[in-house]
Amino acid sequence: MSWYRDNRWLGNFVIAFAGSALLALWFLFHVRSGFAEAFAQFNDAAAERNRLEHLNPFPNEENFRKTQTALDNYGAALNKLKAELKAQTVPVSPLAPNEFQSRLRRAIVSTTEKARANRVKLPANFHLGFDEFRTTLPTTAAAPLLGQELAQVELLFGILIDARVDAIAAVKRTAPPAGATAAPTPPKKPSGLANAPPAVVERTIVDLTFTASPSAMRKVLNQIASSDRQFFIVRTLYVRNEQQKGPSREQSNAAPAAATPTAPTSGLKFIVGNEHVEATATIEMVRFAF
Repeated sequence: MSWYRDNRWLGNFVIAFAGSALLALWFLFHVRSGFAEAFAQFNDAAAERNRLEHLNPFPNEENFRKTQTALDNYGAALNKLKAELKAQTVPVSPLAPNEFQSRLRRAIVSTTEKARANRVKLPANFHLGFDEFRTTLPTTAAAPLLGQELAQVELLFGILIDARVDAIAAVKRTAPPAGATAAPTPPKKPSGLANAPPAVVERTIVDLTFTASPSAMRKVLNQIASSDRQFFIVRTLYVRNEQQKGPSREQSNAAPAAATPTAPTSGLKFIVGNEHVEATATIEMVRFAF
């Protein structure tokens, strides 16, 4: 201790240095143990990652059975829906070009006679929208689809005639399928659409213009929308009242005076409610390609 008393500064320095060295050793030991633990965790994670990368993933048996059951149920529901949709579409039957033309003529005659019996006026040169095939035969490939379209259009006109509309003013069917009148060279598809999947839903558009009472028009629209023989879609509908102007004030004031107790009921004249309407509709006839 005499040395410490004689060299107090040096003694304090040695004591401080020894304490610092011990503290540094403790921190070094603590950091080394933490580094060893972190390094071990890193090695474990790397080994697990390497193991997972080289595995062939496959679900366990229970999950595989659940997935397979779900796929089977989905497939059954999808097939049921397809069958229901196919049942609501006129089927495509094999048909030769001359048979289609003969069927078209019979359909025109039967529709015309039915319209005459129900007092429905048809447009001049009425050919059910198939004007181009009155004198020209379709191709063999297009005849079956055209036969289906003919049955669909005939069904559509049957709805109009059965509802006893006043008149069918115009009917326009879209262009026939590719190759209906000739066999053109198929156009080249863009590179981005070369592998495009085929269309599942195909449609033929018919534009109709007819005049009828409001009740008959409602009946036509309801039967078109609820038809179980063919899937129709009323895409657009434009309705115009034949009476563009309302009754004059003089007619409105004269109507109550005419309805006196002594006047017979048959002499009543309704101001509104007897108007007929002109409806122009774009109707899609859907065909499911599955």
